[in-house]
Amino acid sequence: MTYAKSLAGLAVAAVLCAGGAAAQANLTAETAAATGVPGNTVLALGEFAAAAGVADIQVATGQTLTNSLQNTAEGKTDVTASPFILPFLLQRGAGPYAKLGPEAGAELADRLAVLYTYRFGVFTLSAYDSSRVKGWDDLAGATVYNGPPRGAALTNARGVAKIATGLDDGDGYSGVQVNWDQGVKTMTDGTADAFILPSSFPDGRHTRAVAAGRMTMWSYPRAIFESEAAQKYMKAPGSGRVEMPLADAVQPEGVTVVSEDDTFRGIATVGGEIVRKDMDEDLAYRLTKAVLDNLEGVRARAPFMRNIGLGEIADTSATGMCGPMPLKYHPGAIRAWEEAGYTVPDCARP
Repeated sequence: MTYAKSLAGLAVAAVLCAGGAAAQANLTAETAAATGVPGNTVLALGEFAAAAGVADIQVATGQTLTNSLQNTAEGKTDVTASPFILPFLLQRGAGPYAKLGPEAGAELADRLAVLYTYRFGVFTLSAYDSSRVKGWDDLAGATVYNGPPRGAALTNARGVAKIATGLDDGDGYSGVQVNWDQGVKTMTDGTADAFILPSSFPDGRHTRAVAAGRMTMWSYPRAIFESEAAQKYMKAPGSGRVEMPLADAVQPEGVTVVSEDDTFRGIATVGGEIVRKDMDEDLAYRLTKAVLDNLEGVRARAPFMRNIGLGEIADTSATGMCGPMPLKYHPGAIRAWEEAGYTVPDCARP
């Protein structure tokens, strides 16, 4: 398979050459946009694995993670970022993997394991202060930008809106879908009254969009967050529970973050770095160790990286491990976590 060499990937290669470390493996990795959460985690893995002499990792950014997960299972790439909804769908030969069918999909999913987990984003409602939308109760009849034309983000945005309001996209409010690279333009050009999107803290899209006017971002209402429907949704594959102090829900200047108390609540998309089960155990251990030994360095890559749950493992309702998500931690990764003083949940062990 031929991989497009992104500027970010070339930058990693430059670090490898400059560092002079005697890396012991040559690996490939795939991830999403270099500026987002999974892009930063995979690029950081490449940098710290190189510095530790673990591996030279050629990173291809801007990839479609649906394809990247299958590529990893098929041995066409060594590491991929992936939201955990994708292994669930792959195992069942469903959604984007329907052409594979359940039998082939299950066989591919059974080849995969996890190194470490993190949050891709927390679904939030936001709007310009000039909008008629002043909170979750105002979505009826509104036009809402809720993600790209297809994929997990759109499905989850519709799901959190349904739980919060009882409304469906197209029957209650009008959803607008555009690709991520057109997202900020869609936020600023008046197309939508409000936005339900996976957000970081602070969030890159809102950092750019607030130049067009002051904005407000709303926490999930507490009563709805604690409802049976929301709790069930947060246990679905690829979803996680997020509760953080309101003071930590940082957004750029000009964006007011609102909650009914001192806690920000939301439903997150969760995932992590995935490899094949047959990766050498010592290599998986050293890759995971390279990240755990450098958590502060990874978090320093971008302001939002401190609020993605990287380095957390105990609470499976937050990491997305266990339950219907079929993947377990790689044995080498477990060794690295335990050596660093963490307790790995029994349900996440192979």
